[in-house]
Amino acid sequence: MDDKEHKLSLKREVGLMGAVSLIGGTMIGSGIFMSPQTVLASIGSPGASLVVWACCGLLVITVSFCYAELGTVIKESGGEYIYILRTSGPVVAFMLVFSSVMFVRPAGIVGISLSFAQYVVAPFYPECSPPVLVVKFVAAAAILTLAVVNSMNVRFSMSVQVFFMVAKVLALAVIIIGGVVMLVRGHNESFKDSFENTNLGINPIGIAFYQGLWSYDGWNNLNYVTEELKRPEKNLPRALLIAISLVTGLYLMVNVSYLAVMTPKELMSSNAVAVTWGNKVLGSWGWIMSVAAALSAFGSLNGTFFSGGRVCFVAAREGHMPEILSMAHVHRLTPSPALIFTTVISLVVLIPGDFQSIVNYFSFTAWFFYGITLGGLIYLKIKKKDLPRPYSVPLILPILVLLVAIFLVLAPIIDNPQIEYLYVALFILSGALIYVPFIHFKLCPGLLRKMTVFLQLFLEVAPADKNL
Repeated sequence: MDDKEHKLSLKREVGLMGAVSLIGGTMIGSGIFMSPQTVLASIGSPGASLVVWACCGLLVITVSFCYAELGTVIKESGGEYIYILRTSGPVVAFMLVFSSVMFVRPAGIVGISLSFAQYVVAPFYPECSPPVLVVKFVAAAAILTLAVVNSMNVRFSMSVQVFFMVAKVLALAVIIIGGVVMLVRGHNESFKDSFENTNLGINPIGIAFYQGLWSYDGWNNLNYVTEELKRPEKNLPRALLIAISLVTGLYLMVNVSYLAVMTPKELMSSNAVAVTWGNKVLGSWGWIMSVAAALSAFGSLNGTFFSGGRVCFVAAREGHMPEILSMAHVHRLTPSPALIFTTVISLVVLIPGDFQSIVNYFSFTAWFFYGITLGGLIYLKIKKKDLPRPYSVPLILPILVLLVAIFLVLAPIIDNPQIEYLYVALFILSGALIYVPFIHFKLCPGLLRKMTVFLQLFLEVAPADKNL
């Protein structure tokens, strides 16, 4: 027997095509089929809604450039968690991972699975809204299916992602072509006096951005799996630029198509914009849009699952979560305990889940930590100038995006205070209270050790090394 200890590590199996599909395929999910009516209702006019969609795309491209630098300086998986850990310290990083693992990631998974379920069951209830229980059962089935897929094999999960990426781009292309045909035929009523009735209050603008940015969520997914990306110093910036530019262009053209086919009033009253569009343009073939929207949400859910499990995995590896979550399957080399844990929490969040409130509180929490992450990049650029940087952005870029992040966090609270935002803030801060006894002083180590050994044998997993 060789005396050397052999440890597992996750393989670098994500190439440029897989990376673009992971970002784009997660971004193009339920949002573009569910959020346009809420953006329009919040901001009040078609012209202003298109400006919001364009600004959301510009903001995401800008912040992704900052993340590309972070991902090439700190070459570990984990996204915001690992960047905050390395720049702001363990307490703030634990606050992030606590709220991310217990709320933000599961909320994202639940939001997408609910919209997937709504599109799946919509054709069976043409005259009325589907029962909430049926929708939630379908959403739970989707979550469980993708938990199995992602626990089986990384390459298979990436193949699923590429397939759904192609399918959803084709679906959006159908919507865009249909819109062009309608515009050529003279259906441009929505664009006359297109900025009339625009709401310029701080709260409407903030909520419109929250709903628009929900549709762009997933832009940072590649930073969660840096250790599984081939040649990250080149493929990370390339994949971000290609995927986000493509998605921004598609989103703008799809919104123009929606407005060419529907009046603003019709769009705002629609429960499923893509289905309403399909019924008006494709007639008896309108059901295709239900299928396309469901496939799109399913692909997005797969990407969210793929990256979400890695946050648990990396946090456990750093000692901020139970050790069992830092282990990988000995044969399949997937972080299956972390994926199972994410699945369980998501199913719990699904029970009281409501789509609109999930989007608003999800965006509030996410941009709070994006702001801290960008503050960390500014710190690295000023205090750690000697660090090797294969890719770098001007200092003004993270400063500008940090100011936008502060606005997005404070705008809804200042203009229209709601007690729920206080609950979310207290939930985030409660992470610090949990950190002191359980992480810093390591209470209950004996019980956790026995549980870890049992689960390690039961799940056939072993500790995994960093893959740098």
